[in-house]
Amino acid sequence: MLHTRKIFNTAFVGLFLIAAALLVLLSSDTASALTPIPEPDPKPGSYGLEATKTKAPPTTGARITTPGNGASFSSSPITVSGICPGNLLVQVYNNGVMVGAVPCNNGSFSLQVSLFAGDNELTALVFDEVNQTGPESNKVTVRYTDTNFTAFGELVTLTSSYGRRSAAVNTSLSWPLQLSGGAGPYAFSIDWGDGSEPELRSQALAGVITINHVYKRAGIYKVNIRVTDANGVTAFLQLIAVSNGKVDGASGTQGGDSDSEQAAPRTQEIMWAPTAVSLGLLLPTFWLGRMSQLTSIRNKMLKERDVLQQK
Repeated sequence: MLHTRKIFNTAFVGLFLIAAALLVLLSSDTASALTPIPEPDPKPGSYGLEATKTKAPPTTGARITTPGNGASFSSSPITVSGICPGNLLVQVYNNGVMVGAVPCNNGSFSLQVSLFAGDNELTALVFDEVNQTGPESNKVTVRYTDTNFTAFGELVTLTSSYGRRSAAVNTSLSWPLQLSGGAGPYAFSIDWGDGSEPELRSQALAGVITINHVYKRAGIYKVNIRVTDANGVTAFLQLIAVSNGKVDGASGTQGGDSDSEQAAPRTQEIMWAPTAVSLGLLLPTFWLGRMSQLTSIRNKMLKERDVLQQK
C-alpha cells in the first residue's frame, strides 16, 4: 500500500509540473504573439516628414555643368543639368528666384528652366527629406536675348516659393504659383505626373495662382506646368509633389485594416490554447489527487484497525 501511495504521489507531482511548464510556455508564446511588432522601414515610394533622429544637413552641394558660363540663348526654356550627392532634392534658382526642382537621380539632375530677359544667374541648392539645405552650387550666368520680347516684364515668368509640396493620399494638395509678365488671358497645362490627363485651365490676369490636385496613391511625382499668354509666349516650371500614405501592396488596396482583422482570430486562438491545455490536464490531475487521498485514508484506517486488534 505504501508503495502504491508513493506511485500515485509521484505521478501527481509529475503531471502537475508538466501542466505548469506547458502553461508557462504557452503564456510566453501568447505574450510574444500579442506584443506589437515594430513597423518596417518605409518602402520605396513612401514618404514621411517626421524625423526620429537628429540629422546633420547635407555637406556637399550640387554642381551645374550645363549650360556653360557665359552661354547665350534666343529661346526659353533651356535644359539645366549637373551632378548632385545622394537622393536629395535639387532646386534651381534664377536670379535668386526658385524656377524648378527635381530629385537627384544616380548622382545627376536635369530639368527645364525658363529664363528672364537679359542676364540670368543660375544656382542650385540641395535639400534633404526634412528640408535641410546643403551648400550652394557654382554660379552660371547666361544671357537670354529674344528679338520679339527684349524688355523685362513682357516675358511670361512662372515661379514658386516651394520646390516640393506634400499632402496625404486622397486629400487636396495645394500649390501657390507666381505668374508675372506677358499679356492675359493665360492658358495653363498641368501634368501632375500620376498618369491622369493633363489639367487645362485659364487665367485672366497675372498674379498668385493656386493649383490643386488629389493623388490616389502614395509616391513622389514630377509636376510639369506650362503657361502660355495671349501672344504665344510660354513659361515652364517643374516641381516635385509628394503624396504621403501607405504604399499599395500586391493586391492594389489602399492601406486598410485587413491585416489587423486577420490577426484577431489568430490572437484569440492563441489566448484559448493555455485554457484548453489546462482543462485537459485538470481532470487527470484531479483524479490522481483524489486516488492518492483515498489511498492515504484507507491506509490510515487499516493501520488503526491493526492497532485495535493488537490491543
